[in-house]
Amino acid sequence: MKELIQYAKDRFVNILPEIDVPAHSLAAVASYPELSCTPGADKYVVSSGESRRRRDTTQPVIPPVDNTLCPANEKVYEFLDKVFGEIAQLFPFEYIHMGGDEANKKFWGESDAVKALMQKEGLKTLDEVQSYFVKRVEKIVESKGKKLMGWDEILEGGLAPDAAVMSWRSMEGGVTASHMHHDVVMSPVQYAYLDYMQADQIIEPRVYATLRLKKAYEFDPCPDSLDPKYIKGGQANIWTEQMFNVRHLEYMTWPRALAIAECVWSPVAVKNWDNFETRVEQQFPRFDEAEVKYARAIFDPSFDVKKDADGKLQITLTNEVDGLDIYYSFDNSFPDNFYPKYYTTPLTPPKDAVMLKVVTYRGKQQVGRIIAMPIDELQKRADRKR
Repeated sequence: MKELIQYAKDRFVNILPEIDVPAHSLAAVASYPELSCTPGADKYVVSSGESRRRRDTTQPVIPPVDNTLCPANEKVYEFLDKVFGEIAQLFPFEYIHMGGDEANKKFWGESDAVKALMQKEGLKTLDEVQSYFVKRVEKIVESKGKKLMGWDEILEGGLAPDAAVMSWRSMEGGVTASHMHHDVVMSPVQYAYLDYMQADQIIEPRVYATLRLKKAYEFDPCPDSLDPKYIKGGQANIWTEQMFNVRHLEYMTWPRALAIAECVWSPVAVKNWDNFETRVEQQFPRFDEAEVKYARAIFDPSFDVKKDADGKLQITLTNEVDGLDIYYSFDNSFPDNFYPKYYTTPLTPPKDAVMLKVVTYRGKQQVGRIIAMPIDELQKRADRKR
């Protein structure tokens, strides 16, 4: 780790360490079950992640076991004092990130120890229990000469006095924290989550949602309504529990990391999508030369579908990039630039069609992937909209 810290420092990069508590702590609980509020923690084992892959992303994350530390257990704070003490000695950066996100507090609500803590400390809600925990962690971190940062959930129940907030669920948490005169790093899912799919789920390894390059380029970490002195900057996140190898990690990073970089380093007034997109394309040969895997999803169209009054599908295709032509087929053959061309009128599939295939060209050169979209899938999407 010291070598990695030095490698980053030589390139003017500081590494911010994160020890995620009180949730996402299953490894700690499995090793030290006495840190849990829940009986049976001594039977917990740490999964390598397979059960999380391909989960139903429309539902909230509910861990099958209690992956939280017990806020009512003094041993937890002794443990964290040692952990954050070691982290503080190892990492020279001024902040330590405590996580604080996605704590499933239902386990706390079932704990007699937590109920006793609430009565003793006058805590009315489980959010206030987490706030109590965060404030105690802040004192530990500050005792090591560091500043505390956490995800926007640390706002719930009352923010610790000097904590900085990293806002991930939306910009809203960061806005709230900045109005309270706390430092903020904006990292909203809507613009900055690089583990989201690059294009339509029909052609990508399916994860939570899609984040197109153009949407990422709309990121503004410091809206006009905020005092910029409280906005430390922005951050892109790329969580890898559903990425199976490093080549796919590269694919998910590029070129969207270029968009986030320009958003956090350039004033909004000088940003221009058409200019940026042109420069992105100029990077593609460099990626090729360096044998870096990257997404060419900017050349793939987006599908929007609805049903008309007669129940027939109306399929609208749009491009992120100007100057591209879309060609299509409904007979399951592979379209090229001699096939029917899509203009602006929505497509209605023939009665016997089972597949829509599309491809994009710039002039006579194919630039997009051939995308095979089942008509059944379009029907499902249209039904969900109604």
